[in-house]
Amino acid sequence: MSPALRFVVGLVLGLALLTWGAFVLVQTTTREWIEKDVRLRAELAVAGARQALSVNWRSDRSTELREILTDITRDDRIMAAAACDSDFYRLAQTAGFPPRFNCDWIADQVRNLANPTVPASWHQTESLPGGPVMVSAMPVPDSDLILGFVVLVHDLSFAARRETSTRQFILLAFAFLAVAASMTTIIVARLTSRSWSEEIRRLARGEAPRGPEFRPILRDVRELVERMMVEKETESEGGAWTPQRLKSTLTRHLHGERVVIVANREPYIHERQPDGSIKVVHPASGLVTALEPVMQACSGVWIAHGGGSADRDTVDRNDRISVPPGENTYFVRRVWLEKEEERGYYYGFSNEGLWPLCHIADARPTFNTEDWQQYQAVNRKFADAVCAEVDSEDPIILVQDYHFALLPRLIRERLPRATVISFWHIPWPNSERFGICPWRRELLEGMLGSSIIGFHTQIHCNNFFDSVDRFLETRIDREQNAVVQHGRATLVRSYPISLEWPVRWVKSIPSAAECRAGVLNELGLPTDALLGVGVDRLDYTKGVEERLLAVERLLERHPEFLGRFRFVQLAAPSRTLIERYRRLNETVELVAARINERFGKNGYKPILLFRSHHEPSNIFRFYRAADLCYVSSLHDGMNLVAKEFVAARDDDRGVLILSQFTGAARELTEALIVNPYDLEEASSALAGALTMTPNEQRERMRSMRAYLAEFNVYRWAGRMLVDAARIRRRERLSGRISERLSPAASA
Repeated sequence: MSPALRFVVGLVLGLALLTWGAFVLVQTTTREWIEKDVRLRAELAVAGARQALSVNWRSDRSTELREILTDITRDDRIMAAAACDSDFYRLAQTAGFPPRFNCDWIADQVRNLANPTVPASWHQTESLPGGPVMVSAMPVPDSDLILGFVVLVHDLSFAARRETSTRQFILLAFAFLAVAASMTTIIVARLTSRSWSEEIRRLARGEAPRGPEFRPILRDVRELVERMMVEKETESEGGAWTPQRLKSTLTRHLHGERVVIVANREPYIHERQPDGSIKVVHPASGLVTALEPVMQACSGVWIAHGGGSADRDTVDRNDRISVPPGENTYFVRRVWLEKEEERGYYYGFSNEGLWPLCHIADARPTFNTEDWQQYQAVNRKFADAVCAEVDSEDPIILVQDYHFALLPRLIRERLPRATVISFWHIPWPNSERFGICPWRRELLEGMLGSSIIGFHTQIHCNNFFDSVDRFLETRIDREQNAVVQHGRATLVRSYPISLEWPVRWVKSIPSAAECRAGVLNELGLPTDALLGVGVDRLDYTKGVEERLLAVERLLERHPEFLGRFRFVQLAAPSRTLIERYRRLNETVELVAARINERFGKNGYKPILLFRSHHEPSNIFRFYRAADLCYVSSLHDGMNLVAKEFVAARDDDRGVLILSQFTGAARELTEALIVNPYDLEEASSALAGALTMTPNEQRERMRSMRAYLAEFNVYRWAGRMLVDAARIRRRERLSGRISERLSPAASA
């Protein structure tokens, strides 16, 4: 037998052994993965129905319980479901539930756990005549109590089919590999030199190769191993999202690179006072409220329009200033705009065009060519600032909101390896409405320069996909939630934004009782006064007029609140150069004056309207002092005022009344959700909030606070950065592969 033939036979036998080992490993791994997937499905299914289950968890609600269980079993892999109370008495079950897995059987299994006093999810694989199944028992909590268990029976027959397909694939793959490897080995052995073989051996041993052509391969192998280790470590990460965890995530996945944020609004404004001194002002902006804690955690540069009267006097020669004052954790880079630029880009195209286009409110979008030209010019100016601030070829850039729809493409043209994350903070309209914009194609193409585009809700993601599908020639990958254009994918994801937790302003103000006493004293109100609060920019999408009319309707229907209830509206003037906003200011003042004149008597005014800028510390004082907060937005991407009110109430008191047209209504479900256009419903909610028992207030507030603590702004930013890291790793790897496969590289 020739040496070549002996080598081939040995190779085939070795591959056969390797195939067997691989088959065993893959089969075991596949089975574990399937079981993990089934457990996760079970937990998600029950978690999604947890609120409905808690409400109907009684023996006299068995019909409703059975309907809920039937909805859970609509998953084609869930065969049957049952509900057992805390004493393992059956409350309800779906048709075809196997008698073998009754509540008594579940009780025996749970009691056999290592710590049976602690209710926990439990999963076990069993056999039925029809094939293997997995039985899952998951507790249904209600506050600190466990109401009982939901039992799910999963069909695992698909696992056997999947294992068969995997086995066949592995056999075919290794058979092909054996033949291909044998033929390649013979050819290579005959055509290559002895030195080439030696280099291969050195590389296989992990030694540094002598030939320069092997060094990139060795480097890639090492980088691949490092990325695999990072992925493995990520899976083991856990705990609450904090600034430290966000910074650790940035260091772990993106090597601690600094982040560049681009936003129209700056986090700190320097204003010249009449006496010549300079005052630092915090803008009335939900965007700033959310992003500023992220920037403090990650460090980097915040690029924004410098619009303060003393902004130019406080920057260095590079138009930068270190903030926050006294802490200096990151930089603000200010971009200066001429009056005509600000008028066309900000007041014109952004807020007379895009803002009403994206919001379903009583305002007609206005587009004109001059504003569009200024919008293009300012986006280019910000692109220049970004390129001046980055310190690498592949920086991480977070582009914020509708002011910079063109910026991602402009950055991509100059920094093709940049990781650009665009977040659209306002709603995205349906495709028909978006088609109103004369420059719809340019806006979409500009945004698709991003690596990731984020919205608050999946509905807005779907609207964006529909707009792209209608107006651009692209491929939409619905499975991956991505738009593919010119061979490059842009992921489109929903990332509901939130607040830092805990909110820093809560730490610096007095307790709720002290805030209430102080606010009532400032307003000249008695200690038994009932106080409502609203906090907004004066914008027609915020429903301020509808809010005041709801207060009027409350006093009409419930005269018992006359003389005792006051509603404080903290209203920051906004965009007053626009006629629509000036009219809104006048309208709100007239409505407040009319209601006060109608119901006022002996100094009583039901509406207290404060039209001025309010610092966050003062706003949080009012949150803590109020009996209720009414957020009546007519259309809103998220609305952080609602979350701020909940974050302020560490006394677990107060009631949130929330418009159904906010993104926050999908998360803060324990609020009183209303249609702000329906004054009857809104006034009833106001009355219900004012008469709600302390226990109910506590239950609702604790639930919402627990949600915000878990889903805070650090989690929001962390999710985007981890997704960005995955994209970056994939693009780097595919880029290197393309370089090696290109004809130029081969030559």
